[in-house]
Amino acid sequence: MEALFALVVGVLTASGIYLLLRGRTFPVIVGLALLGYAVNLFLFSTGGLNTHAAAVIGESITPTDPLPQALVLTAIVIGFSMTAFVVILAIRARSDLGSDHVDGQQGEEGDALR
Repeated sequence: MEALFALVVGVLTASGIYLLLRGRTFPVIVGLALLGYAVNLFLFSTGGLNTHAAAVIGESITPTDPLPQALVLTAIVIGFSMTAFVVILAIRARSDLGSDHVDGQQGEEGDALR
C-alpha cells in the first residue's frame, strides 16, 4: 500500500512539474493543481496509512492521527480557491495581452496551431 501511495505521489509531482515548465498558462495552472494534489496526498500519508482504524481515541486499538486529515481538508479548500483565482487571472491576462504565453510574448508562428 505504501509503495503504491508513494508511486502516485511521485507521478503527480513529476507531471505537475512537467506542466509547470510549459509555455502556456492553462498547463501551468493544471500543473499547480497537480502539485497541490501531490502535497495533499503526502500530508495525508503523514498520519499513517492504517486501514480499519478510527480517528477517535478509544474507538480502536491504534487510532489514526486526525491532524493530517484536518490539514488536508483545509488545503483542499485553499487550493480550490487559489485555482479559481489563478484561472480568472489567466483569463484577464489573455484578454489584456492578447496571448496566453507565460512570458507574454507571442513566440513562434507554429505555436498558434498547438
